[in-house]
Amino acid sequence: MATTTTVLFLIFLILKSIIIPTFSCPIHQKQALLYFKSNLANVFNSSSTQYENLDSWDPASDCCSWARVTCSRTGSVTELELNMVTTPLEYSDPISISSEILTPIFRIQSLESLDISENLFKGEIPRDGFGNLTKLRQLYMSRNNFIGSIPSSIANLTKLNFLDLADNSLSLEIPTFIGRLTNLNILYLNNNQFTGVIPSSMQNLSKLSDLWLKDNMLAGEIPTWLFKIRTLKELYIGGKGSNLIWNNTTKVDQGCSLQDILMPSCGISGQIPEWISSQKDLNRLDLSGNKLEGRFPHWLAEMYNIQYIILSDNNLSGQIPPRIFISVYLQALDLSRNNFSGELPEIIGNATGIVYLAVSGNNFSGLIPKSISKIEKLTLLDLSRNRFFGDSLPIFRARDDFFLDVSNNYFSGKIPTNFPKGTKFLYLGGNKFSGSLPFNLTKFVNLRILDLRDIIIKGNLQDILRQFPTSLEILILRNTSLNGYIPTNIFKCTSFRILDLSRNNLTGSIPRQMANLPMMNMSASSNPLSPSVLEDSDQDLIVNWKKSSQRLRNLRFFVLLDLSGNNISGEIPASLGNLKALKQLNISHNKISGNIPLSFGNLEGIESLDVSHNELSGSIPQSLDQLGNLTVLDVSNNMLTGKIPRGRQMDTMDELSFQNNSGLCGMHIKIICPEDIPSSEGRVEEEEDLSRMFWEGTWIGFPIGFFLLMSYHLNCIQLFKIW
Repeated sequence: MATTTTVLFLIFLILKSIIIPTFSCPIHQKQALLYFKSNLANVFNSSSTQYENLDSWDPASDCCSWARVTCSRTGSVTELELNMVTTPLEYSDPISISSEILTPIFRIQSLESLDISENLFKGEIPRDGFGNLTKLRQLYMSRNNFIGSIPSSIANLTKLNFLDLADNSLSLEIPTFIGRLTNLNILYLNNNQFTGVIPSSMQNLSKLSDLWLKDNMLAGEIPTWLFKIRTLKELYIGGKGSNLIWNNTTKVDQGCSLQDILMPSCGISGQIPEWISSQKDLNRLDLSGNKLEGRFPHWLAEMYNIQYIILSDNNLSGQIPPRIFISVYLQALDLSRNNFSGELPEIIGNATGIVYLAVSGNNFSGLIPKSISKIEKLTLLDLSRNRFFGDSLPIFRARDDFFLDVSNNYFSGKIPTNFPKGTKFLYLGGNKFSGSLPFNLTKFVNLRILDLRDIIIKGNLQDILRQFPTSLEILILRNTSLNGYIPTNIFKCTSFRILDLSRNNLTGSIPRQMANLPMMNMSASSNPLSPSVLEDSDQDLIVNWKKSSQRLRNLRFFVLLDLSGNNISGEIPASLGNLKALKQLNISHNKISGNIPLSFGNLEGIESLDVSHNELSGSIPQSLDQLGNLTVLDVSNNMLTGKIPRGRQMDTMDELSFQNNSGLCGMHIKIICPEDIPSSEGRVEEEEDLSRMFWEGTWIGFPIGFFLLMSYHLNCIQLFKIW
């Protein structure tokens, strides 16, 4: 029996090896992949950047077993997932890699899916390589540094159903051959630099479901044939740089059934287009940045399945129809920067699915409805720049990453603290709150931005700073009537990137320990903002930037220190020159004395430096000519002396930058410096030299002149005799 069993088992193994053979990837495909890895290693070995080095790509093993590689049953490589393969694993100076490094990949003609997105590839997309990959169905190339046009070889990829070229720097017109890729379901060309019109050949893409063309420089009228593509579900056009225009009188094909209509900055004027009401499956609507007028239409408020309504930056007016808040599906409503008025309806609490609610920059008034407390999913509430009032705020029940902006309204009473522990961004400034800061602010361990400007705060700065969590990156205490001094242990606030203590009653001196603030003293070239939570946020803030009050966006790019308008005295510590990441330093309108430190020449990232209206003396250090990014300099109204330094950026400063310093001189203020005026002894010697040259010229010139005159006279006599 045992012998029979053994024989049967051997027969099974033989049959298995015959019927189900095992394959390994072809040697030429393995060599191509190893060649790509080798080229990649050579690039990164020449830099200090660390990257994913594809350790599993071992020459001794089957490439079908490698990470990021998928093979067919016959062993041919069909999928390569090389997204983010060149992205540095640690924050460091990014490097760019020539697109020619992709050449080995084009030898793998069996590829059906290629993902090279989110890398550092630069240059033009290889002209010929893609012509070999005729089996490709998915091609992901977004978030690189590709430039130039889309190569014509892409037209050979007729099996493509997914093409993503978004977030590059591709330019020229969208090529007409795109219309030959008739199997396309998804086409992403957004966030490039394409110009011209939307090519009519794209109406041949009869299977297209998602079309993203936003954030390009396309122009012309938006074609109506887009809405005749019956399969189209998601349309995203317009956006930054767009010159597209939608004719609001255009009739739209009733056969289309769009789920996402995203048309920001498309020049739409008049009322919200009524044809949108026929889109019964609509999930998202974005008509921001247009020229819309009129009221919020009732038919839009009654589209209860819609999830996102973005109508910001228009001229819409009137009140919000309360029935819009009946829907439990509504997740985002943005009506910012319009002319809406009235009160928020109490029924707002029924919209329990809302995550994002922004109505800033309108004329809303009244109390915040208490029913808003029912919305537990609410993570962003922006009510800023309206006319809301009240002596308290509702209880907010959000859990994590809560954003609240109630700035620039008419709220009063004690400074509120009934916020969720997960609050990350908190804007309370520009209201009539007053009183002492509560000691429980330290419980907000995730707090990154705190804006308390123009609020009357009782207490001393050194005591108040102890109440803030160390997670704070931006603290605005401008014009809050604070007393006290800047404590020497301020460097323990390890995350400060923007610190505004201006227009208060602070005394004492600037502590030298302030130079130890970690996020401010990193080199500007080492990208100190990379680890910031602000990296993925789109917050803005009103600050005094370059001599005027401005609303800054992209806060992750700014490092500011503003101590102006106080009673700070003493000298400027030389250690402040270590704050190399600073883009702006403002210590004006104080009582600071002494010299401007030579170390200020080390502020390599500085764009605006204001030390005006103090009691500074001495000369302006020549080291300031090293500040290559400096565009605003103000040293006026001090007691500075000496010659104003020259230099590339220094020579661009006007006379106002130096006024009311009686001892300054130089070309900027049209006062000649003493060292540039020849001395009196030098002038006497010069006059003696001129006199000596005069008499020497006279003794030499007189005989010659006399001789020439007599010759001329004799010639005249001879000519007279001849005549």
